[in-house]
Amino acid sequence: MGARAEAPTAPSEAPGRPPPTILERCTTGIEGLDNILGGGVPRGNMVLVAGSVGTGKTTLSLEFLVRGAERGERSLLLSVTEASDKLFQNLSTFEFFRPDLVEQGLLLFVDLPVIYDKLGFDREELSSEELDILLRAIRDLVRAHGVRRLVIDSVTSLCYRIRRDEQIRDFLLRLGEILTDEGCTSFLISEISPQAGRYSSRGVEEAIVDGILLLWNARRRGDILRVLQVVKMRGTSHSRAQYVIELTPIGLLMAPHLKGGFVEEGS
Repeated sequence: MGARAEAPTAPSEAPGRPPPTILERCTTGIEGLDNILGGGVPRGNMVLVAGSVGTGKTTLSLEFLVRGAERGERSLLLSVTEASDKLFQNLSTFEFFRPDLVEQGLLLFVDLPVIYDKLGFDREELSSEELDILLRAIRDLVRAHGVRRLVIDSVTSLCYRIRRDEQIRDFLLRLGEILTDEGCTSFLISEISPQAGRYSSRGVEEAIVDGILLLWNARRRGDILRVLQVVKMRGTSHSRAQYVIELTPIGLLMAPHLKGGFVEEGS
């Protein structure tokens, strides 16, 4: 692959040119990920965490929330299908999890079906008016609790009730604007199959989000390894290398994988 041409930079003393903007970083707390992102995700970015079953999407996202709560940032899991009580139980098996963060109100769990019930949504497909109401409900929830980190698990399940691609596009654009305005950095978990050839179920979501973290399973000499790659991240330079990840009791660990010897999942 040829070298990429770099745009010329203007002299720093150019008259009338403002200094470059330094974006605030949302440190994920996952050391390897922060390193390849230059210190973390740019604050306010909406990031798609895409992968198939068993690749570590939910664990990575939950650690992102816990590490934020440890830093005093209110962090919210919005669970679409699986009851948050079950997720809470799974999270409690990790040593990095601290129950006192929940007691202090720094780590919040909310089931989206409960919000649906409160709003009176009982149809399989959400109308445009109902999507407007849902966006306001999420905004009010984030604002009322001062949420700085949000995980939606999963955006795939959420979009099952939004049937048209243009509605998904509009919903996610507006959701991203709301969260950015609130200074909230979000991870949207996206469930994909190994053969999908895209990063979301409809192929719409990946064009809207600010970043994509891709996770998949790979085989090497009979072992199944989890692999992570940052596909894109607006607002920061980053490595596009592939990293082997390991889900340990103390958190997610990352290491660059050696070239060669991998067989991608489903191949």
